Amino acid sequence: MSFYEEIDSNKRTTFFLFIAFFALIFALGYAISFAMGSYIFIPLFGAIAIAYLFISYYYSDQIVTAISMAKPAGEQQFKQLHNIVEEISIAAGLPKPRVYVIEDTAINAFATGRDPQHSVICVTTGCLTRLDREELTGVVAHEMSHIKNYDIRLMTMAAILVGLAVLLSDFFLRMFLWGGFKGRGEGKAGWVMIAAIVIGLVLAILTPIIAELIKLAISRKREYLADASAAQITRYPQGLANALIKIKNDTEPLEAANKATAHLYIADPLKGQKLWMKSLFATHPSIDDRIAKLQSM
Repeated sequence: MSFYEEIDSNKRTTFFLFIAFFALIFALGYAISFAMGSYIFIPLFGAIAIAYLFISYYYSDQIVTAISMAKPAGEQQFKQLHNIVEEISIAAGLPKPRVYVIEDTAINAFATGRDPQHSVICVTTGCLTRLDREELTGVVAHEMSHIKNYDIRLMTMAAILVGLAVLLSDFFLRMFLWGGFKGRGEGKAGWVMIAAIVIGLVLAILTPIIAELIKLAISRKREYLADASAAQITRYPQGLANALIKIKNDTEPLEAANKATAHLYIADPLKGQKLWMKSLFATHPSIDDRIAKLQSM
């Protein structure tokens, strides 16, 4: 598959995953509203989601760099890195992002920021010392692709939707435990009410889990898309493939990473963690699959 076909395939899949996301949250919200007989709480949850989205949207770069203990990369000290970032920015037709570095020997990198004008590319010192220039260029192109494809904004929306799903689910379960649902009559109306509550309970339990799985699926798809876009920018997929091979063989976890920021990195920074049904709960697709796709382009 060419990188053009890979990009188109991943964009279509991401679109359908978001449709499923919204449908799931709508179903839960409707069940809560029906069982309560009132829509008064739905705007409240919407306001909370908007406030969270506003903070995440405008301050995501500052929050992530602070959490990751990243420092601005001086142009003289990290001259080659700045040259590569500038070259890839020109090739991608984007303004040059701010450049940050994490003092860690693990090989990894991430991008953040709400749009190309407010973007950051951050690499570990392990990238600078253990990757050659072509490999580092591939890594930077991958992160530049996240910026170009507005992946950070996309994943911020996904995180908001997951948070909203959790809020709605928790609210429904608390209302059920506190006896907040009142009957709507007897006979057929009563059975409809009971069915709505049962469906709502099932959705309240499953929605946060399913929403998180959809978010992770979107994250994995965007990684494939960024790989394909990086190949399009550099015209040399092997550079990124070689970098991923080194990352795969690097068993050292990234100390600055955590579960909240793991999805931002070019590869899962939390090495050695065992997860049940790992392929479903992974923030990143298999490195072997990514390498194979790049080598086939």
